[in-house]
Amino acid sequence: MRKPNELFLYLGVILLIAAGQTLGISALPAVPDDREPGMGYREEQDRAQEPLPWEGDPHFVAAVTENGARVLMARYSAVFPGPTPGELYNVGLAAQRLAGTVVRAGEVFSQNSLLGPYTGEKGYQEGPIFKGNQVVNSTGGGVCKVASLLYNVAVLCNFTVLERHNHSMTVPYVPPGQDATVFYGSKDFCFRNDSSGPVVIWAETVDNTLHIAAYGQEKPPEVTWRHEVVKQVDYWTVYRTNPDLAPGTEEVIIPGQKGCQVRSTALVKGKDGRVEEKDLGESWYNVQPQVIERGPEPNPGTG
Repeated sequence: MRKPNELFLYLGVILLIAAGQTLGISALPAVPDDREPGMGYREEQDRAQEPLPWEGDPHFVAAVTENGARVLMARYSAVFPGPTPGELYNVGLAAQRLAGTVVRAGEVFSQNSLLGPYTGEKGYQEGPIFKGNQVVNSTGGGVCKVASLLYNVAVLCNFTVLERHNHSMTVPYVPPGQDATVFYGSKDFCFRNDSSGPVVIWAETVDNTLHIAAYGQEKPPEVTWRHEVVKQVDYWTVYRTNPDLAPGTEEVIIPGQKGCQVRSTALVKGKDGRVEEKDLGESWYNVQPQVIERGPEPNPGTG
């Protein structure tokens, strides 16, 4: 158990655990070794100044020129560890369809309206999704990664987020509180363009990395994420017998994942230096039990 006010590495950010207090965060490039919730996450802060893959694309240049949206408002990149082929295909397909989307001033963007329904008829393949504290396959699995990066871009643009749902468990590509899930017909991701002009959204996958950015006519105010870990719940272990394993041996099938409750805030710094706090709500993530399979009991010696 962690002591109050203990600093520890959590998904690539430093958090100060202090019940009832607001927690500051600062990005670090390291990956945690102790497999905290959202295990394996590493925010790509070191890529913030790298050119985006579409900057020389004539279609992109034409889109931002036509709409007078030459200013990079916000960008977000994430690496997906060990994606399945269908999952990676779905992310790429959704990114391709998202690229070039224009959201007019005051207009509401809806991911489901633009990219859904996530069916085979729309070209999507099977990929993993969360169902409670289990991982199952479903057509369109992976499109939530697009929603998560769009959420981060929208917050950094200081747009009004009208609908966002967190996953049932933490994800390995964004910190808890910064993810978004979609399910056509019931869960959508929506934001309103609060800027004074049109915004062009562009997206592209390169290998297992997704890049999304928004371009407009003016820079947004400086926005910083802030998270408070309200509660953490340790995972438990479930043991199963596997007759195919050697007697007396065991194998971890599913690594456990802690549950947590996170309260998120966006700190918006205006031109006058004043900081406004925007409440982004709370996210609760379920525990994923650790599953260990054991071989049969060894036969006692006959002597």
